[in-house]
Amino acid sequence: MNIYIGNLPKSTDEETVRKLFEEHGEVSEIKLIKDQYTNELRGFGFVTMPSQEEAKKAIEEINETELGGRQVIVNEARPKKDRSQGRRGGGGGRGGSNRSRSRSW
Repeated sequence: MNIYIGNLPKSTDEETVRKLFEEHGEVSEIKLIKDQYTNELRGFGFVTMPSQEEAKKAIEEINETELGGRQVIVNEARPKKDRSQGRRGGGGGRGGSNRSRSRSW
């Protein structure tokens, strides 16, 4: 099961998250999301646990607990949305210059 963990302090590392979740079962992968420009933690990440039962127990036990002075949010991760129509793709905006338009005042 893929698990979302949010509201992480910027000082958090993978080992800290692994230890937290391994108290509840086997962890197969941890991915902490970092800013692509500053390489700082963005405050959230994902943990993969192969056992549904262990994952649900971990979510229940860890959600809203304190980590590094912050109350973390833990829940089942939602499926990734298709971002191909995201911010960079088509539509929106005013487009063009107002100079080419005729106006009647």
